[in-house]
Order: sequence, then C-alpha cells, then structure tokens
Amino acid sequence: MRIAIGADHGGFELKKLLKDLLKKRGCTVEDVGCYSPEAVDYPDYARTVAIMVSEGLADQGVLICRTGLGMSMAANKFPRVRAALCLTAGMARSARSHNDANVLVLGGDLESPQVAEAVLAAWLETKFVGEARHQRRVDKVGAMGGTAVEMAAVAGVDPEIYDALKHEEERENQMIDLIASENCASRAVREAQGSLMTNKYAEGYPGKRYYNGCEFVDVAERLAIDRAKAIFGAEHANVQPHCGSSANMAVYFAMLQPGDTILAMSLAHGGHLTHGHKVNFSGRFFKVIPYGVNPKTEMIDYDEVAALALANKPKLLVAGASAYPRILDFPRLRAIADSVGAMLMVDMAHIAGLIAAGCHPNPVPYSDFVTTTTHKTLRGPRSGMILCRAKYAQEIDKQVFPGLQGGPLMHTIAAKAVCFKEAMEPAFADYQKQVIRNAQVLAAYLARHGMRIVSGGTDNHLMLVDLTPLGVTGKDAATALEKAGIIVNKNAIPFDTRPPAVTSGVRIGTPAVTTRGMKEAEIEKIGAWIVETVKNVADDAVLARIKQDVVALALQFPIP
Repeated sequence: MRIAIGADHGGFELKKLLKDLLKKRGCTVEDVGCYSPEAVDYPDYARTVAIMVSEGLADQGVLICRTGLGMSMAANKFPRVRAALCLTAGMARSARSHNDANVLVLGGDLESPQVAEAVLAAWLETKFVGEARHQRRVDKVGAMGGTAVEMAAVAGVDPEIYDALKHEEERENQMIDLIASENCASRAVREAQGSLMTNKYAEGYPGKRYYNGCEFVDVAERLAIDRAKAIFGAEHANVQPHCGSSANMAVYFAMLQPGDTILAMSLAHGGHLTHGHKVNFSGRFFKVIPYGVNPKTEMIDYDEVAALALANKPKLLVAGASAYPRILDFPRLRAIADSVGAMLMVDMAHIAGLIAAGCHPNPVPYSDFVTTTTHKTLRGPRSGMILCRAKYAQEIDKQVFPGLQGGPLMHTIAAKAVCFKEAMEPAFADYQKQVIRNAQVLAAYLARHGMRIVSGGTDNHLMLVDLTPLGVTGKDAATALEKAGIIVNKNAIPFDTRPPAVTSGVRIGTPAVTTRGMKEAEIEKIGAWIVETVKNVADDAVLARIKQDVVALALQFPIP
C-alpha cells in the first residue's frame, strides 16, 4: 500500500513517528513535508496529499496539524477525497468501515504518540464494508457540493448572476422536465465545460494550430475525435461546430451552391428549422423541397420521398427530425438518394444517444454526412459535431474553420470528450433503454386516458400528443403544466389547423427524468398528473395541488 503523508510544523514530530510505523507495516511512504519544525502553511501539505489520493497516485493519505481541523477542511476540498479527523481507534474503524475514508487526519496536540499509533493501526486494519446502505451514503457525499461548488466564485463577483443560477438550480430540482431536447449533463461534463481550457485560443486543428501553447487542448480534441469515431463507426469527425445548426450550415456550404435543391422533412411534420424553413438561412440560400408524413399513418411516406426526389433531382437529401417518434429507415433513404445521384445527410441530433447505445439504427454506414448536437439524448454540453466519409473530410474541416468559425471552444470540446467517454460505458446503454421504456409507458398511459398519440406511439425518446380530442390547445396545456411543475413545449402536429404560436399538441420526452433515475412507477404518476392538469387547465387550485406532489417527487431525484 502506498501512503502519502504530510504535516505542518504542529505535526512534524508525530509525522516522523508515524512514518516509521508505516514502513514497519510494509507500506510505501511518500513524505511530502514539512521537513523541519519551522512554521509553514498547512494547506500546502494538505493539497499535495489530497491531490495524490484524488488522482490515484497514493492509495491513502495521512495528514497532521495541531488540531487536525485545518487539514480536514483543506483536504476535503478535493474530489474523491474523504478525509476524517480521528481522535480514537473507534473513530478510525468507523471512518474506514462506514465512510470509506481515505485520508486519516490527526491532531498533533490532541493525541499522545501511543493513541496516534493505536488510531493508525485501527485505520490500516479496517476495510470498507461495502454494504448497500453505506455505499449509497458515500455516493451521496461524493455528489454533494455540485452546483454550489461550481457557483461559489460567482457569488463573490456577481451577486445578480449568482441569484439567477441559484434559482435555476432550485427550478430544475423542483420540477419535472419533459422537454424532449433537454437533459441533465453530468457534473464531470459541467466541470470540463467550466474549465480553464476556456482561456485558450486554438484556431486550426490538432497539430496544425495558428497559436502556440496548444499541446494540451490538442489532447482534448484528439480524444473527442477518436471517441466520436469509435462510438459511431465514422471515418472522420469534426468536433468544433458550436451547435447543431452550425454543423448543418457547414455541410450545406461545403457541398452546395446557393440555389441548389435540398429535399428535407417539413418543420410542420416534425423536421427542424435548419432543414429548409423559409425564415432560416437554409431556406433563404437554397431551394428546399419539403417531404412529410402520411396523413393516415403519420409516419414518413418513403414512397412520397422517392417521388419527390425523382421529380426534383435534389443535390442533397436531408433526414432527421426534432419531433418524429419513429425509427428512421436509413437504407431506404440511401437508396432514394442513390436513385437520383444525391448525397445523404442525416441530422441525428435528437437520437444520437440512442444510436450510440445501439437502441436506434446507426445512420453513419449509409450517409455521406451525419450532423448532431452533443446534448439531448447524448447528454453532453450544448454544442455540435459532424461525422462524414473520409473523402469529404478536407472540405468539411475547411468550411468549419476558417469558413464559418474562428477559434473553437476548447472547454466545450473537452466536455464533449467527457460525454463521449460516458457514452462508451455499459451503464449508458442501460440508460437509453430506460429512456425508451419510459417514453413508451408514458405514451400508453396518456393514450388510455383520452389523449391521442401522433402515429399511435413512439419508438424513441419522445412523443407528440394531440390535444384536439380534449378541446385544449398546446399553448394552454404547456402553460398549465408549467404551473403544475411539469415542463413541456407546445408543438404543432402534422396537418395542424392551429398556428405555430398556439398549436394543437405538445411534445414530450423522457431523457431528463430518466437521467434523474425515474422509472416506470414514477412515469405512471407523471402521466396521471399530466392528464389531470390538461383536463383542468383553468383551475389554479388543482394545479397548485398537483405542483405540491410534483415537487415532492422531483426532490427525491436530484439533478446530478
């Protein structure tokens, strides 16, 4: 066992004794100081030992100051460090067996050499019991501090922004988020995105930068690229796009000329703004032919797509949607594109996490280009990415930089690398399966209670709910649900007769609640609250009562 030991001047003499005892027990001892009884600052030694334990350079640590209090406070600032001040052998045994403590803290003025020796012996001879109840508590300790730690510096500089951040933290913890495009990024992702890599300009690509000092941001970007390629089986990945919209723009501008024809799914039928809507750059620069869903099945009519392709000879066929609940047929889309000599681009922003986990077919083998955001089901930072075939790599990279962007956001790219690593873990596949189960349970519940589910169900993380049978608009339903603590968005349904600012439906998704740990039992409760809310949109008393129940449930499943 490798033990890192440190002390200030108040613990100098006791450290010498404990070093000898540790060596007699066969431990490898790393003495980080201090090395004389002259006055020093205890945080310096607490920091060194804590970093070694936090980063796995030492199995355990020992820290000593006059009372042990300062060393404890300093060491516990570091991730994965559980420093315990132990005054008796019994305290040492409890700290190890129940709390999996990994840094022993002693008070040089509080303990005799004999007591300190007994405490150290108890510490070394006791193992963490690992019972579920103890592990659960240790995990909760590790998760504590999250946003509070992240926001601590803001509080001292900008009280107004700190206030907004605190209220947002309260809102997220006390409500149920069913926005299909939202999720809860892990603390690791948030910390990477808030890291000091935000300081670094890095125009260009790894190994070919226009700025010096990029060796470590190069490491982060290469990791993000390699992981993205491994997850999706892509030949090339560009992780620099700031968002999904700029990823789409890069593909269009790299491969098309203004006025070229694009065939893409209509926003009114579930497509995305950047797939050719007239108010968006995509509709302003290119001739866009929309396709949609069959009026009877409310699923994509691939025969219609084929007919439109044949009639209009698009240069690019675009697939992907922001409000389509069914599996996409990539082989059929590839065949349609090939039949007219078109390229195929798939915008997988909503379903990227499902694809990464093998819960939805992968478009990469069939597509020339695949664009995506890295949040939504992928559960990373808000940003974008392009995957493409190797033959297009140079044009895509040139269009992202210098064509559309300057310096990439290296802190966000580091956060993408973290989220990709998380997506490669077995638990991520379990999570995505639960996302789909939760969506299907919720869709079935709502259908049983008078709400019409567009296309009759869902294969992925979202559903469109037609409220026409209940005589309620999407706008009124979303407003009432927010009052009840449940967040959805109003959304047009295919062939909607109401304007986009009102709509006949709402879009509901399960990624965020699933991240928080909710499963079928909680989803059934949520379904009941949705039904009661929509049937009582004007009854504030009912909505207030429901909100109390919503908050009680939400607080049982805190934001990571």
